[in-house]
Amino acid sequence: MIRYAKPKNVDEALALLSDGPWRILAGGTDFYPALGNRPLSENVLDINGLSELRGIAEVGSHIVVGARTTWTDIIRRDLPAAFDGLKLAAREVGSVQIQNRASIAGNLCNASPAADGVPPLLTLGAEVELRSASLTRHLPLEDFILGNRRTALQPGEMVTAIRIPKSATAGTSAFVKLGARRYLVISIAMAAARIVVEDGIVAEAAVAVGSCSLVAKRLTGLEAALRGLPIGPALAETVAATSLPELAPIDDVRGTAEYRREAAREIVTRAVLAASGHHPLTKVAA
Repeated sequence: MIRYAKPKNVDEALALLSDGPWRILAGGTDFYPALGNRPLSENVLDINGLSELRGIAEVGSHIVVGARTTWTDIIRRDLPAAFDGLKLAAREVGSVQIQNRASIAGNLCNASPAADGVPPLLTLGAEVELRSASLTRHLPLEDFILGNRRTALQPGEMVTAIRIPKSATAGTSAFVKLGARRYLVISIAMAAARIVVEDGIVAEAAVAVGSCSLVAKRLTGLEAALRGLPIGPALAETVAATSLPELAPIDDVRGTAEYRREAAREIVTRAVLAASGHHPLTKVAA
């Protein structure tokens, strides 16, 4: 018999998770489409009543985003400019109706290579809070998403928050998404950048690309090459000249691997320039 439960608090949810396998229902924007025409065959743990998992707060050295926080919540919240890229990505998650329901943790747990929220969160040094009935652990986001539809979630665990270190909230950020049309589209490639500028020089750079490998990737070599450069044409020249070995795009119905690789370099350039304040463009249609 399939079970359905709607716990009243996190402790109750974790107790249920420790008792056997459950499929967690949060916003439901991926939950129901994934079923297709198949009947439900798993126990359902509905966490939509857990208000403690929704919201954004400063907690010690981190900005903590509750797992049930929606993309609309993020768009509307007054946050440092380093979160501008995440807000731009939030506006790309489906329609406004989807943004009102879909949760940030759901986007991560879905573990799609084209998940809009992942590249900007990577540039913010995000870590994922995982809780079970007996343990709380924190994983860097790059260690949480293991591959297409694969995460490091263990039996009995659920994502309860995404934590952003305050040390990663300096500077300004941008997000650029390339799709076959301007709205309601799965990305061909996307890039996020966070740039800290001091006296006209790049003091810190964080750049990530999605839809061009099994998981979104930080471009650490490019980040190192950008540091110390003056704001201006040198940034674009450096992106053009730097190898991007982290990318491993594939051919699919949205684009060829060759096209993706070239497109990624272009949108990385645009994201870096936008984050540095040198270029306003933050959205592209193929």
